[in-house]
Amino acid sequence: MTKKIDIAALPAKTGTMYPPPHHQNTKARVKRALGDAAGLTQFGVNQTLLPPGTWSALPHWHEKEDEFVYIIAGNPTLVYGDSEEQLAPGDCVGFKAGEEIGHCLQNRTDSDVIVLEIGSRMAGERAFYPGLDLVADTTTPSFYLHLDGSPYEDVRRRGPEDD
Repeated sequence: MTKKIDIAALPAKTGTMYPPPHHQNTKARVKRALGDAAGLTQFGVNQTLLPPGTWSALPHWHEKEDEFVYIIAGNPTLVYGDSEEQLAPGDCVGFKAGEEIGHCLQNRTDSDVIVLEIGSRMAGERAFYPGLDLVADTTTPSFYLHLDGSPYEDVRRRGPEDD
């Protein structure tokens, strides 16, 4: 029998790996890797806390990975290309791999948002950030690249205390 996961006991990763100047809106998010705690290898599952003013990610789309989010608490704004929609607990949305429309959740409220994020774990994955000089590429040591293919130099976790 599989053991129940004690979410509160899991390590919380606060912040983002986005390089400056792209880290500002995501540096206060808090992720707990539920899928890793369960030993899952084919897909990832995160519980993500978005304090007021925090985004789940920069608007992006994935080349190979599907994504699915389920709203546990709060009312985030779904940004999907040029459209926006407020979500509520119990709402869910999926993002198909290769669909070139940037998406993210933004917490524009005064209360915390908690989201369950599920995504495939594909080798050689790349994510693109429309309108930004940023590409995430899992095949490169630096992970984050400029559009010209050159690596960002200062890739490290940045949290709420970082400018």
